[in-house]
Amino acid sequence: MTSQALLLETKPHATQIDYLLAAFRTHPSFLLASHTRPDGDAIGSVLALAEVLDQLGCQADVVFADPIPSSYSTLPNIGRIHHTPSANDVDPTGTTPAILLECDGIGRTGLLGLEGRTLINIDHHASGRPFASVNWIDEHACAVAAMVYHIAVAANVEITPSMATCLYAGILSDTGTFTYSSTTADTFAMVHHLAACGANPSRIARDIYLSNPASKIRLLGIALSNLQCDDDLAWTWVTSEDMDRIGAIAEDCEGVVNYLISIAGVESAVFLREVANADQFRLSIRSKGETDVARIAERFGGGGHRNASGCTLDGPLPVALERILTQLRTGL
Repeated sequence: MTSQALLLETKPHATQIDYLLAAFRTHPSFLLASHTRPDGDAIGSVLALAEVLDQLGCQADVVFADPIPSSYSTLPNIGRIHHTPSANDVDPTGTTPAILLECDGIGRTGLLGLEGRTLINIDHHASGRPFASVNWIDEHACAVAAMVYHIAVAANVEITPSMATCLYAGILSDTGTFTYSSTTADTFAMVHHLAACGANPSRIARDIYLSNPASKIRLLGIALSNLQCDDDLAWTWVTSEDMDRIGAIAEDCEGVVNYLISIAGVESAVFLREVANADQFRLSIRSKGETDVARIAERFGGGGHRNASGCTLDGPLPVALERILTQLRTGL
């Protein structure tokens, strides 16, 4: 499959991509960032877009406020990511434009030093909003990595094996390994092309899903022991004390909620992780029916996708549980 063949599928977004490419060609350098607690789509998309900018003759510096989860540590060019609390640590001038992926505002990055910069916004969340000078928000895209793929094709740059690997990882992780409703024939056309360009599907899946630390499995055991079900709703939790006892960290909680939503007959599920020393709980919410969990998460200051979202609630646990379970039961 040629790049030209895939370009036909980008036609509905041709205008947005043209604006983006024009912006890319206007500036010699960019900062690239994504959200706190970065996932595979955030990391893979940013690294791939950095390569696109490289080929367009731009300097691209990648900045994240939070550490990169170990399951993505083998992605190509992972070493070019700066882990720092402020964009000014990378660009002290405060003038380099910033491209933000998967964010509904600069606050979502967790980075200082973005205020006053020219911003470009690329997002696919239902909660996305046009806060930047140039915005491309496509809530129907299966992943921001898919949007970056279309940018690369439209820019007529080479999709290198490293770029293909990062894009494939982003799409794989943000489609729930091709199980979410956002997965379409176009999704498989893209990953087919990425594999032809050098992405190794089995190795990428092994590195992301079959390289878990023991602490993650121990935490999963605790979460499953707390499992509660009521009709088509399932929920569980872990406390900060649980995590300290087994030496688990926040990234070990990634994917726990997927075990709950996999239960036959369960249509909505929520996993609550207590945030140490904050009397708060971080929620991962999933659905496989009609419940729009993005709308529910937005009511609590969070966001995401129709079937996969997150937010933070104040504790204690019984209060947080009552608030989210009430919303999930009513579907509001």
